[in-house]
Amino acid sequence: MKKIFSAILAVLFVVSLGISKEHPCIFLSKEESQVIKREIDKFPLLRKSYMELRKKMDDVLKRPIEVPPPGEAGGYEHERHKDNYREMWAAGILYQITGNKEYAEFIKRMLEKYAEMYPKLGPSPYAYNQAPGKIFHQALNECVWLTYSIQSYDCIYSYLKPEERKLFEENIFIPMAEWLSLENPEEFNRIHNHGTWAVTAVGMTGLVIGNEDFVQMALYGTEKDGNGGFLKQLDLLFSPDGYYMEGPYYVRYALRPFFFFAEALERNRPELKIFAYRDSILRKACYSAVLTIFPDGIFPPINDASLTMDIRDVGMAISTDIASYRYGIDTLILGIKKYQNSVILNKCGYEVARRFGDGLDVSYPRLPSVEFRDGYNGEMGGLGVLRRYKGSDEIMLLMKYGVQGGGHGHFDKLHFILYDQMKMVIPDYGFARWINIEPKFGGRYLPENSSYAKQTVAHNVVVVDMISQNRANRKEAEKFYAKRHFFDSSNPEIQVVSAIAEDQYPGVKMIRTMFLISENAVENYFVVDIYRLFSKDKHTYDYSLHYNGYFINTNWKLKSYSRVLKPLGKDFGYQHLWKEAEAKGAEDFMFTWLSGNRYYSFVTDYRNSGDKVYFVRIGANDPKFNLRREPGLIYRIKGDTTVFASIVERHGYFSEAKEISDNPYPTFESVKVIGNNKRATVVELRKKNEEKLTIIVTNEEGDKEREREVIFNGIVYKWKGNYSVLKNGSKIW
Repeated sequence: MKKIFSAILAVLFVVSLGISKEHPCIFLSKEESQVIKREIDKFPLLRKSYMELRKKMDDVLKRPIEVPPPGEAGGYEHERHKDNYREMWAAGILYQITGNKEYAEFIKRMLEKYAEMYPKLGPSPYAYNQAPGKIFHQALNECVWLTYSIQSYDCIYSYLKPEERKLFEENIFIPMAEWLSLENPEEFNRIHNHGTWAVTAVGMTGLVIGNEDFVQMALYGTEKDGNGGFLKQLDLLFSPDGYYMEGPYYVRYALRPFFFFAEALERNRPELKIFAYRDSILRKACYSAVLTIFPDGIFPPINDASLTMDIRDVGMAISTDIASYRYGIDTLILGIKKYQNSVILNKCGYEVARRFGDGLDVSYPRLPSVEFRDGYNGEMGGLGVLRRYKGSDEIMLLMKYGVQGGGHGHFDKLHFILYDQMKMVIPDYGFARWINIEPKFGGRYLPENSSYAKQTVAHNVVVVDMISQNRANRKEAEKFYAKRHFFDSSNPEIQVVSAIAEDQYPGVKMIRTMFLISENAVENYFVVDIYRLFSKDKHTYDYSLHYNGYFINTNWKLKSYSRVLKPLGKDFGYQHLWKEAEAKGAEDFMFTWLSGNRYYSFVTDYRNSGDKVYFVRIGANDPKFNLRREPGLIYRIKGDTTVFASIVERHGYFSEAKEISDNPYPTFESVKVIGNNKRATVVELRKKNEEKLTIIVTNEEGDKEREREVIFNGIVYKWKGNYSVLKNGSKIW
């Protein structure tokens, strides 16, 4: 593919002798712009992307240019400045492809207004504890503005007169780059997506205007000693598998500057071999982001994240195109293009569009089950993703057991999400933020993001003594991480992920093992959750489960609080949970809810008369209605060492249109912990037809080759590896 493009460029080079190739130089070149212009009607995806950009800019050119004074985050002024850099970027690309001077004039006139305004600006008064920008409330947005605007300037560089270039560089680009680096070194050197955007903006500016000092700071930090900068970001933000420490939602935002700057460096500093750096870490980063998505392309909302951000995000479109050109195109990326339905307009996007063709032979990808190591060294836990395909259905179970994730991290080690029917049926709340909606706290993170969304009880995990992990202290949580135990997806019918968390609660060790199982006698599939807690002291253990759907029934006697609702607790997120009902019983607890066209049942082991279940709803102590009113349950027990052994089973079918409700009751009726010690845990699952499954899991170090043995109630259990599954006493895996 590269050879074809290179051959075309070679021909164009011959006919374009005498034309300066210096600018544009960071995202596309004059030569590749000519190729795109010449070939645009051959490839539908290329033409579609071009026509969408042109239509947008044709409308923009009819309107007056507006550069308002700075305003509040998420307000009109904020959004106008964002639109301005996007429109300048589009105009620059279109100028290079079409040669239409209207686009160049648009950028020039826009920059003239910024050149008049920017020198008069001081730090934004709307920063609210963020590193301030001048045009925007925070430096991050300023970095994005500069990243895009310097590319548009690069596209019209040769069109401008020397005195115009001098005006823009001295009044906008140089002082802005200095503000973002020399005057805000802590933010610039920060190992975080904010730092990535900062070094990208300053580095690309340096490449365009010929300021080597900017380039060196961008690569190695303000002190140029390697303790900050782009390379350090690549070293520390990704695990050896490419997994990003802030999680899937923020990686799509971080990949944009990573790939923008990497492409600019490859074009201007090829000796760095940036795409080969750290064993091609950028390729791994792009692919790891892709491999975490839900079946509809949405990113799992772990840590701070929205519930709707998907693979169509502009950062993913840019990174997948550049990664494809620099590392080679495969069927996975072509399948992702089926979601994205667009390409970027440079040689990278051209090659993807050429390979994509009319798209008739391209299929949506069937992504595999996968485990990612977390932490820069790959030794700080991870993320496990189990996928099961059954006909047109795709079921996905995700379990989180990695690093805290910086300021965007949640206190939720061993948390899981269950995705089915193109939605989360056991969800993650995501963040508490109405992004870009100015009336909701300026579109920024709401106070409830810290008081609820980050707290342990907001997740599907066990809370100890009604206190969040590491007491919700970020600095403390950053010191620790969960640990990988074992992962096995070799058998699509029985897949498993297991992890250990022992530094989140003093004196409490937690081991969670989750199975995703398809078994002929069960109508659909089921999840087995074996959550062990080891402690010498008595604690209150709250098994928190959030569900998406409608309460159908429970086998325990309910006491509903229909007249007066009270919060379940006073802090650590409990103050935001209404106690709608509680239940007690003397048998294994069963609860069924309806979500979409399916019933789901949660069955868990009964221990003693002290067991209690609370049915809760988010929304207490929320006078401004910042939180979504979603349901959940909390199964509470008291003890020292204990096991929560549970099943989540999908069953039956419901259609209101067809007036059908089939099999609303689960296949499983009981879950029993046969034995539990430091060596192993044995759990028995019994169906209504008396058929039983026995699951054995090790509590020792994971080793799939190790021969193991444990005795409970006089019965000897022997197995090889980390786990074993028996049906009516006979091993099936």
